[in-house]
Order: sequence, then C-alpha cells, then structure tokens
Amino acid sequence: MKKLITIIVLISVKMFSQNYAVSEIPEELKKDANAVVRKNLSQYTINSVDDIDIVDSEVITIFNKAGEKYSRVYIPYTKTLRINDVKIKLYNSDGVVTKTYSKKDLNDVNHSGQSELYGDDRVLYTDIIGISYPYTLEIVYKASTSNTIFIPTVTPFYDYNVGIESTGIEIINKSGIKLRKKITENSYAKTEVSGDENHLYVFYKNIPAAKEEKYSPSMSVILPKSEFALDQFNLEGKKGNFTTWADFGKWYNTLLDPVSQITPEIQQEVNSLNLKGSTEEKVKTIYQYMQSKTRYVNISIGIGGWQPMSADAVRKKGYGDCKALTNYMRVLLKAAGIPSYYSVIYMDETPKIFDKDFPKMDGNHVILCVPTEKGNLWLENTSQKIAFDHLGYRTMDRNVMMVKDSNVEIIETPKSLAENNREILRIKANISADHNLDVTSNFSYTGGLYDMSMSLLSLTPTEQKDALKHRYDNLQFSNIDIQNLMNDRNNGQINFDLNFKAANYSKSLGSDIYFRAIPFLDNDFYLDSSDRKLPIEIPFGFTDDYEIEYTIPESYKFSETIAPVKIDSEFGSFSMEFIPQDKKLLIRRKFMLKKGVFPADKITDYIDFRKKTNKIDHTKILITKL
Repeated sequence: MKKLITIIVLISVKMFSQNYAVSEIPEELKKDANAVVRKNLSQYTINSVDDIDIVDSEVITIFNKAGEKYSRVYIPYTKTLRINDVKIKLYNSDGVVTKTYSKKDLNDVNHSGQSELYGDDRVLYTDIIGISYPYTLEIVYKASTSNTIFIPTVTPFYDYNVGIESTGIEIINKSGIKLRKKITENSYAKTEVSGDENHLYVFYKNIPAAKEEKYSPSMSVILPKSEFALDQFNLEGKKGNFTTWADFGKWYNTLLDPVSQITPEIQQEVNSLNLKGSTEEKVKTIYQYMQSKTRYVNISIGIGGWQPMSADAVRKKGYGDCKALTNYMRVLLKAAGIPSYYSVIYMDETPKIFDKDFPKMDGNHVILCVPTEKGNLWLENTSQKIAFDHLGYRTMDRNVMMVKDSNVEIIETPKSLAENNREILRIKANISADHNLDVTSNFSYTGGLYDMSMSLLSLTPTEQKDALKHRYDNLQFSNIDIQNLMNDRNNGQINFDLNFKAANYSKSLGSDIYFRAIPFLDNDFYLDSSDRKLPIEIPFGFTDDYEIEYTIPESYKFSETIAPVKIDSEFGSFSMEFIPQDKKLLIRRKFMLKKGVFPADKITDYIDFRKKTNKIDHTKILITKL
C-alpha cells in the first residue's frame, strides 16, 4: 500500500510539474522567435460580486538581446487591486533554477506616465537578465480585488516574434452570478474550451511567432478571442448590472450624475455667451468657448479611472482628460438646454467595435454626440485647435457606447471617405537653364489630412521649415518660405503657401533638359510581397488633387506631347494629364486611395498598383534647346 501511494504521488508530481529546459520547446515555436511563452495562465476565482482572487503565472524563455524586454517584471496595482505574494525564478537553458526573487526584491513606484498629470496607480518592477542566452523567467503572483467589472479577454498573441506554448485562463465562479462568455474563432488558432460557467478553462496552444508585417491591421481584430463578463459587477464600490446595455447605461449614469451638476458659475458662463441662432450655431459657440479655456492632461483617478473629474472642477482648473473635458462640454450644453451624450469609443488606426450582443466595459477614449435638427454633431474635446464637428480618422468608421439618460445605445460614428480626406495642391514652377526650380505653391488639407497637418500649427517658423524639408527630402532646397498658415476651424481646413527654390532639379541631356513631372514625392511606401501571412490594411483613404504649371526658359520648347494616363483598381484610382500651353505645361494629377482591409494574397496586386502610380509620378519631361 505504501509503495502504491508513493507511485501515485510520483505520477502526480510528474503531471503537475514543468520542465523548462529549452530543449523541450517545439522547433516550430522557435522559428522567428526572440522569446517563447512557455505558460501564461491567469486563474480568476470569483467569490462574490465584489471579491476576486487572482493567480497570474507566466513563464517565458528569452533567446537573444531583442527578447530582453520581456524579462522586465512589471506588476501594476491600485488601492483596490492588492498584490499579496510574488515568486520569481530564473532558469538556465537546462531548466535548472539559478536564482529566486520575491516581492521585497521589486521596486515599488508610482505608475503615472510622463503625459499623466496625476494618478493613483502604482507598479512593482525590476529587470532580471540571465547570465547567458537562452534563459527562462517564471513569474507568479497572487492578487485580490473588489473590482469585478473587468475579466481579461484571452487571445493567442503576446507580441511579434514571440511563440506561445500555452496561454489561457481558468475561471472558478463561486459567486452564484451568471458568467457570460463569447468565443470568437478563426483559422489563426484553435480555441480549447472545457468546463462550465462555474469552472471554465479556455486555452490556446502551440502558436508560432508572428512576424510584424507592414500595412497589416491591429492584431486585436485579426486574432480569435475569448471574452468574459459577469451579469452583476462592482467597480470601486459601485455595483451594477451587465445583463443588457440598458442596465449598464443606468449604472453608468451613477458615475456621471455626481460630476455633472450645473453650478451657478457654470450657468453664468453659458448665459454670458449670449447664444443665438440654430442649435448648431449655439453648440459651435459653446464648443469654441470650451476650447479657449481648457487644455488636455491625462488623469487616472476617480472610480478606476472611469469617472470624470467634476464639470465645476474643470471650470476652476482649466484642464482635464478626455472624460473630464467631454463631460464639461456636456454640462455646458445642458446649461444651455441642449442635450448631448457622453460616448465611449475605441480610438485606434484599425476600427474596433463594441458588440451589440455582448455588453461589457471597454473603450479607451470619450467623445460627445450632439443631436440636432440636421443630424448628429460629433465633438472631439481634447484639442484647443481642432475644428468644430470634426472627428479624426482614428475615431471614424466605428461605433460608440453612447450613454443616454436611462440606457446605452451602440451607434455609428461618421464614415471616413477618401473624397473628403483631400490634399489640394496648386503649383507654379519655373525651370531655369541652370537646373534650378523656383516654386510658388498653395497647400490645402481637409478631413483626415487636416488632422495629420495640425502638428505644423504647434511648431515655430524654423521648425515648420525643417518639417517640410524633411517631408520632401527628395528636393535640394536652397531657400524655403512658409506664409499664410491658417487653421480654418469652421470648415476643418488647413492652408498655407510654400515658396522655395531647389537646386539640381533638372538634368542635362546634351543641350536638352529633362525634369520629373511631380516635384513633391511620397517616398515612404515600401512593401515586400514575399511570404505574406497577414491581411493588408489601408487604414486611411485619401485623395490627392494636384495642378502644376511649369514655365520653361524662352530658349527651350517642350519636345513632345505626353499622352494622359488613367489607372483603375480595387485599391483606388490614378490619373495624370499633360496639357501644353506654349511655354507652359499644365499637369493635372489625381490619386485616390481607398480605405479597406484586403486578403494577404492581394499583396502582389497592391504593390503593382502602387508601383505603377509611382512610376507615372516619375515621368520625365523633356525640353529641347531652340
């Protein structure tokens, strides 16, 4: 009997122990990998609506210097997320423990970033580097929290060039509260699910390292994922219900109502504006007033960082984060009798949406929706310079969680259309016999290109010149002058005049001269067509509208008429025409690139389209000596 017990114990030890020798890693996981995650397991034990115990275990093998960043131990905590125990082991390549660490060996510092004015989060951290590669780091910590609103989403991804042996979550639900899950599957990795809502396992195993590929969507929308939410939850002592979006909306208003009071001072602010005209005109007046007296700062305090600072505090201090500034604008409108809605959104290059059928807390930014007789106005409240009723392209083409008085509605933001994202360029260019280019030009940007050009507004004149020299580094500027830089906040348009001289623009061909048709070139496009795995994303569609009028020396003539060119593609369109006018040549160029996500097997077609347009931009104009 004693021998039998010993055998059972030995078998149990073998089953539940791990061998972290590097030789145990499957070869396919090492390919293209700077590191391999051996195990990444989160265990969540839900004891009640306001009590979760967490055991987080991560084991990662580091292969080289590029993987060293994964050896940083980084454990954030807050007043309501307590770290109870930390155990760290360092293994050599044979899986032998060479050193151990505990909680007392970690640095304990404030978690506020450089962009954050203040916050109440902290972090335990240290850097642990093995004596030689490869080495393995095991980090296990225990935590507990009263916040049950967040249960992590599980995906089969750690970082680019990191393979994964096993990653997942175990949820032990002792609370009696219904645990909802949503499993989104695709061919990237298989989701392994077992158990039930009271004891659930979800895992992904043996995921090869993914290489980062240019112009691919965010991995968050490519990957399969497993999401979880409790029907009843707690956040910083505020209990709520996630059964429906309407239930969640009622709870969300318990965050907003206490910080949304119209004080006598706020009412006086609005009264002093003497509002007149349509609802849209009144909203614009209030919006531009709000911009004139506030600035954005990052603040991470107040009910888990989700409750805004009070509107009256913003009035007094003159600053706030996206939550506080949006709520302040909402309260100003409320004081004017104009309803508006606090709207939580995912702001990112790749649109990420809220699931209408799976209520849960999420998002990373807040904007404001104002219904009017002409439709919805959308206000971005964190910029003092941005135009009225203008959203950046990273908040368009997606939905928002709009908090109304008694519910939450999931509604769409406006579409980002290529025809609205325009660069309009008008150029008069003189070609001299000594190969210099003398240009007067006007630039105009709208839509998303307006957003991208706003950085010029915060630069000094010298910095503006340097920025444009860098942007158009194909030109050898000998003189450059920027004039009439204007931010039209009523129409969402930035305009400026750019006048310059550039040397060696043209080249001699015997007694003749040739030069490139388009002086301003986009040199940053490059894609490799080999072994593409991920989809191609064009995150931003736009339209270029150029007119260039060249004047040549009196002693020269244009040697030939160039035929117009037109290309149509699923990715966009391109046209260029050449119109001779005696000693002048007018070139009209239009390039429209469509926003979209395309299968990986379209990579060759996309590269071919961009190469063709680039080749036409490099068309050479020949002028002949008389």
